Amino acid sequence: MYRYDDDDKRLVRERAEQFRGQVERRIAGEITEEEFKPLRLQNGLYLQLHAYMLRIAIPYGLFSSGQMRQLAHIARTWDRGYGHFTTRQNIQFNWSKLDEVPDILDALAEVEMHAIQTSGNCIRNITTDHLGGVARDELEDPRPWCELTRQWSTFHPEFAHLPRKFKIAFTATPGLDRAAIKLHDIGVRLVQSADGDPGFEIWVGGGMGRTPIIGACIREFLPRRHLLSYLEAILRVYNLNGRRDNIFRARIKILVSSLGIERFRELVEEEWAASREDAMEFRDDEIARMQSFFAPPAYPAAGSSDELLLSYRQAEDLEFARFARNNVVLHKQPGYSAVVLSLKSFDAPAGDLSDTQMDSIANLADRFGFGEIRATHNQDLVLPDVRTSDLPELWRELQTLDVATANAGRLTDLICCPGLDFCNLANARSLPLAQEIRQRFDDLDYLDDLGPLSLKISGCINACGHHHVGNIGILGIDKKGEEFYQLMLGGSADDDASLGRVLGPAFSRDVIVGAVDRVLQTYLGLRESDDETFIEAYRRVGEAPFRDALYGQVLYANHPPA
Repeated sequence: MYRYDDDDKRLVRERAEQFRGQVERRIAGEITEEEFKPLRLQNGLYLQLHAYMLRIAIPYGLFSSGQMRQLAHIARTWDRGYGHFTTRQNIQFNWSKLDEVPDILDALAEVEMHAIQTSGNCIRNITTDHLGGVARDELEDPRPWCELTRQWSTFHPEFAHLPRKFKIAFTATPGLDRAAIKLHDIGVRLVQSADGDPGFEIWVGGGMGRTPIIGACIREFLPRRHLLSYLEAILRVYNLNGRRDNIFRARIKILVSSLGIERFRELVEEEWAASREDAMEFRDDEIARMQSFFAPPAYPAAGSSDELLLSYRQAEDLEFARFARNNVVLHKQPGYSAVVLSLKSFDAPAGDLSDTQMDSIANLADRFGFGEIRATHNQDLVLPDVRTSDLPELWRELQTLDVATANAGRLTDLICCPGLDFCNLANARSLPLAQEIRQRFDDLDYLDDLGPLSLKISGCINACGHHHVGNIGILGIDKKGEEFYQLMLGGSADDDASLGRVLGPAFSRDVIVGAVDRVLQTYLGLRESDDETFIEAYRRVGEAPFRDALYGQVLYANHPPA
């Protein structure tokens, strides 16, 4: 992984020291909350419903066992003993005290971490495929390009005050997308030209929130030396033309939609042509230098993993066999596997991890790998370099930590925002609903029968829970002071990205889980084979059978119709 040089370390330390002074002035009343707000936001500090929330960057989802131990220390010392992993490959602490935040930033700086640009109208944490560098199906490791983009975007003076927040994601897998690039302000896919030259396919104008839009391809092939100059041209066009008079119309997706992709492309190409001569270009030696930070570890020979993993997936121990099928991914290195640690047990809020769990997972990352951990877009973790032969022993250890639930990619591996329990923007609670769904559908045999299926819950239209792109999406709304939930179907964040459609009137809190159950029963009744996934079946038959099943009769929370 990338290691900070002296300039990196000084930059992070100086920012933490600067923010300490700003906090002291705020506490002393020398600056107002209005004056303090933009300062705290660019240091990842939000004022939420009950307390300050500090969001910490995990660039492209990669962090070390030592960094995990420091996060555990922060949770114990300055929070309530846990952290919350997000869909942006960040971690949040929800109970930060303002006068203690500078101490947290100092502790982060000790292990090359920070909260810089995790909020505010700037370029946020750069994200990518959580299997980058170990996936068998990738063209090359996307993380060096994420790091180069991170360094370019951090404190970029021209883009520190954009019309609205800005998110960039990378993927490197042909025909697959584990980073949801089409739902980002800019999405970058590593590709090869017809002649085999490496480069990028660039997508622009995607996003969720109150106006969900799937991005459009603005360039099918960009030589890799031009990456930053082209990104800069896109951002400059947005910065100059994006709306600043209406926060709800300020994202780049609105600009692209209003201009049309052809006109937006013309503006970008004009800007790129005018500025390219003076812009930064990557030399081969700089690309190689950055790739050297992400060189694979010296894997000890471990034999073949394919047949061994297949035998584990067919093992007599049904619990372990299910874990091997659902939570273990074949590695590009023979004899190794990547393992998903589920932060979606049936007893804890989605994405939450206690300080003791963090410490134990750090120890397992050292014991069963090379000290690396990944954060995923699904609010789970990954140990990327596990000997396949060690899987039974690792699984037993993970069971003691309650992170071995074999539900990766299944219904209960759901995404959920903090909702009204923490967020002052929310209309409805998300966490209790997510818990009820996990507890209602806690039969792993049933989950396997349902097959791959994504469920995503947001407590408001801002879509922090990505409800628009869930195969099943749930949106909390307010109806005259009561919590109701809209149900939508057909969304996908994958390479075949699609937006879900609201089926009809919203359901009350005591009925929504029964409505989900009815949707699942309908799917099982209409699929053509056991291999037809929920999204495939929905796209084949459309929404009508599901709508009829839901609104043709009254639903009750604990007694859904047969």
